[in-house]
Amino acid sequence: MGGLSIWHWLIVLLVVVLVFGTKKLKNIGSDLGGAVKGFKDGMKEGGQAAADDKTTPVAGQVTNAAQADKTTIDVEAKQKS
Repeated sequence: MGGLSIWHWLIVLLVVVLVFGTKKLKNIGSDLGGAVKGFKDGMKEGGQAAADDKTTPVAGQVTNAAQADKTTIDVEAKQKS
């Protein structure tokens, strides 16, 4: 009594197919696969870019770009009521 048998899973699968249809389920599967593939590719590229970029300044080190950028604006956030 506490576990689900294969028949329970087949009935759930049948209900899902009847509700969504096979075409929509196929589209959802391909979209999910594409998203996972894009995430993996992004992780690979990010890791390679970090390994290739050896010109990153050490923490606390001032660069020329930081010295040239003097346009910081100090603002205060206000809550709408």
